Amino acid sequence: MTGRDLARIALFAALIIALGMVVVPLPGGVPITGQTLGVMIAGAVLGARRGSLSILLVLVLAAVGLPVLAGGRGGLGVFVGPTVGYLIGWIAAVVVIGLIMRTGPLRWWRTGLATLLGGIGAVYLFGIPLQALVLGIDLGPTALSSLAFLPGDLIKAVAATVLTLALARAYPPAFGDAPDRGRERVREHAAA
Repeated sequence: MTGRDLARIALFAALIIALGMVVVPLPGGVPITGQTLGVMIAGAVLGARRGSLSILLVLVLAAVGLPVLAGGRGGLGVFVGPTVGYLIGWIAAVVVIGLIMRTGPLRWWRTGLATLLGGIGAVYLFGIPLQALVLGIDLGPTALSSLAFLPGDLIKAVAATVLTLALARAYPPAFGDAPDRGRERVREHAAA
């Protein structure tokens, strides 16, 4: 882990925190936020390991009480509330996204698939059941109510794909893969 790696991790944690200021409250205690956009980009750019560390940094800051989550929330209470599954899902999301992104050269379809499966699928896989458990509601109605998030999450997946590809062209060293292999993949994409 180099100083550059630590800086990338901190930068993406800050991005995720800043995107938490974009909040649309919904009934059921789970707001629509911009933070999942940051999670998607962190997984695509940093990869599974460094992306996970950026998420863990945000969650540790929240656990010690700093207002780093959507709407300025923080403290241990968020880890027993209806959003806990979504927060855990962020870790799974960056792992899934990072692993898919590292299966071959950077391409728009691979980036889009990664953000859909990780940024939406993995987050919902943890978020919906734990929200149902915490609220004491059946899984079916909870899953149905979560459909309100889907249009926004699809927009975020498209935005994450576009922003990742733009970053690959503008600044290839931002990618947190193994230094030579990651840059080579980004160069392949930029040349295509």
